[in-house]
Amino acid sequence: ELLLAKSEVPMAQKIQVKSPYSQEIVGEFSPADFESVKNELRDLHQAQVAWKKVPLKARIDAVRSALNYFTQNKMAIATDITKQMGRPISQSPGEINGLLERANYLCDIAEEALSPMALPEKPGFERAIAREPLGVIFVISAWNYPLLVTVNSVVPALLAGNTVLLKHSSQTPAIGVHFEKAFNSMMGVSHLVKHIVVDHSTTGRIIEELDVQHVVFTGSVSGGQQILKHTAKKFMQPQLELGGKDAAYAAEDADIDAAAATVVDGAMFNSGQSCCGIERAYVHKDVYDQFIKRCIQVISEYKLGDPLDESTNLGPLVTEKAARAAEKQIQAAVQKGAKILAGGQVKKMGSGFFLEPTLMSDVKQNMELMQEENFAPILPVMPVSSMEEALKLVNDSQYGLTSAIFTKDLQKAKQFAEAAQTGTVFMNRCDYLDPALPWTGVKNSGCGSALSHLGFLSVTRAKALHFKLNKGG
Repeated sequence: ELLLAKSEVPMAQKIQVKSPYSQEIVGEFSPADFESVKNELRDLHQAQVAWKKVPLKARIDAVRSALNYFTQNKMAIATDITKQMGRPISQSPGEINGLLERANYLCDIAEEALSPMALPEKPGFERAIAREPLGVIFVISAWNYPLLVTVNSVVPALLAGNTVLLKHSSQTPAIGVHFEKAFNSMMGVSHLVKHIVVDHSTTGRIIEELDVQHVVFTGSVSGGQQILKHTAKKFMQPQLELGGKDAAYAAEDADIDAAAATVVDGAMFNSGQSCCGIERAYVHKDVYDQFIKRCIQVISEYKLGDPLDESTNLGPLVTEKAARAAEKQIQAAVQKGAKILAGGQVKKMGSGFFLEPTLMSDVKQNMELMQEENFAPILPVMPVSSMEEALKLVNDSQYGLTSAIFTKDLQKAKQFAEAAQTGTVFMNRCDYLDPALPWTGVKNSGCGSALSHLGFLSVTRAKALHFKLNKGG
């Protein structure tokens, strides 16, 4: 049974959430009006004054304790994810595991990350750089990884002494409710996290007209551009995680069987609905045929179907519109000479729309398939003659989230990393976030950093402490 928000608002005014597979209504949520959000913000600000006074070690302990909610409700939350956005139930519990890993790591490093930075001694003075909370952080989260995207911002914000106004996607609002239930009341302080359901215009008004101190947005490039327009009026620098067109390069010395399997998983997991999923592969010509053969083998092992069936490992795309957009990209590439080696068809199963896991060859760099984000299980593969050629193609993109090289040569990987215009460079893996490392993008992939020590910078402000001491002490 879903853990959904209750409301007294008439049915016609509610936002209905439909399962991507069955099209059944799996949740109904009441949109908040602007005045009610103002009241929520008042409560959040009052709570923040009290919360920031709680000692850091106590805040860390409180957040760790709050994480028990996700452990205790693991299967209910996993079912919410599956019903609301379509990921197979065989995979959804893994997102709770990922949330716990990230949140616990952030707790581990919070004391070091948030403690004042002492400077070299200067006779007669005491100097340090302190970090203090901003106030209320407005987190606008996404549906494709509804827990992981959200935890990246909510946990460091709370650890730093902020409170959080959370707007989750209208596709996965139940997840926002879970975050509110887990973190809203800690150490005797209530109103620490408030989840709201609002439309785009109200979101803009909240940023421009109400007292929020920072905005974290995950979504499309166009959405990020709108957020920038709103925050510019307050001279706020938002944290933006936007699109990606991530590429992998398999070098001639790579373990090709492992590389192909990893790249296929990076392209297909979550039905390709990942900003850091692999959407382009460049393979050295000497191992290209072997790579393709292995990809076809791995792709044949996917089973499409009801995401609540434990044997399903590829779910529907979130909407029919998304499926048709991906289908259009494939067809446009075929018309320009590309070949479909596996998949390529949209299938209706249940009442949902699936794209078969798709492998394509004979693609050209200027095709839309190679330039525009597809958010679908599609892997186009192009042969190259060298790492230099691969790098030129990898960097030929408006995006710069991650890139990956598959090789046995660490020095080659370091050379690749130095030249790659992406926020993260992987060697022999892809589509993964390590909480010890900053999650950041360049170009149209966004700005700011989540996770690691750097993730605390955007939810705090630096304060210079410059104390002149009395003579003799």
